[in-house]
Amino acid sequence: MAKTVGVIGLGNMGMGMAKNLLKAGFVTKGYDIVAAKREALKGHGGVPCETPAEVGKDADVVFVMVMNGMQALDVAFGENGLASTMKPSSVFFLTATIGMGYAQQLCKGLEEKGIDMIDCGVSGGLSGAHNGTLTLMASGKKEVYDRCADVMDAIASNPNHVGTEPGQGQVVKSCLQALIGAEFTATFELLVLGAKAGVDPQILLDVIGTSGGGCGVFKNCVPLIMDRKFKDTGSAITTMHKDLNITMDLAKEVGCYMPTTSTARELFQAGLTAYPDEDNWCITKILENIAGVQVKRVK
Repeated sequence: MAKTVGVIGLGNMGMGMAKNLLKAGFVTKGYDIVAAKREALKGHGGVPCETPAEVGKDADVVFVMVMNGMQALDVAFGENGLASTMKPSSVFFLTATIGMGYAQQLCKGLEEKGIDMIDCGVSGGLSGAHNGTLTLMASGKKEVYDRCADVMDAIASNPNHVGTEPGQGQVVKSCLQALIGAEFTATFELLVLGAKAGVDPQILLDVIGTSGGGCGVFKNCVPLIMDRKFKDTGSAITTMHKDLNITMDLAKEVGCYMPTTSTARELFQAGLTAYPDEDNWCITKILENIAGVQVKRVK
C-alpha cells in the first residue's frame, strides 16, 4: 500500500514537492492558509485539507514548508496542529529553514507525542522543487531517515544524511546560505562593474559561466538581470534575507566571525527595504543607481 504523505505550505516549493509526490504514486494531502492553493493541489490530484490536523490524520510522513519558526511551532502544536492527529512513529519532516533552536524545540515536543522528526534543509529553488531534483540536508535518527528514502527519492536527486541530532540539518543549510548570499552579491557587483566599464553582460555570462567561477547562482540570475526580470521568478528576497539573518544568528551563538556573510546580509537588507516585493537580484538596481549604469542586453 502506498504511503500517505502530507505537505503543509503549498507555495513555490511546497507545491512542487506535492506534485512530485503525486507523480511517484503517494496519496498526497495538503494544507495552505490560501484557499486557492488548496484548490490547485486538488487540480493536480491531491487531497486538500482545511487544517494541519486533517493533513496529519493517517499520514505516514508530513513535509512542513513554512516561512519561520513560529509558524512551524503553530503547525505542530497550535490549535488543529499536526501533533494532535499524527500517529506514533509517523514522521514530521521539517523542510523549512527556521534555525537550529526552533528545530530542537520542535523535536523535543514531537518526541513527547511519539512522533519522529527529520530536520531537513533543502536547496534547489523553484526548478529543483518542480523537477524533483532538490538537494536535501537531513538530520535525525538513521533508521527514520532510511524509512523515508522512498518519499525523499520522489522530491530530490541528492538526499544527504548530515547527522543524527535535530538542528544539524539547519546548520548545514545556514552554511550553504552563507555561500549563496556571497555568490549573489558578488555577481551583482561584477555585473555593474562590467557595465560601467563598457562590457556587454552577455560576454561576462559566456566567459565567467564557463570558468571556475561559473556557479549555478551566477548562471541562473544573470539572464534574469539582463532581461530586467526582478519579480515573480520564484526567488523572493524576503526568503534569502530571512535565511541570512538565521545564519548570522547562528554565527553569533557559536562565536564565528563572518564578515563576508555580514556584508551580504546588509545588501539584502537594502534590497528588501527598497524593493520588498521583488526577487533577490533586485539588489542590482541599487548598485546600478549608485554607478549610474544599467545591466541589460545589448542586442
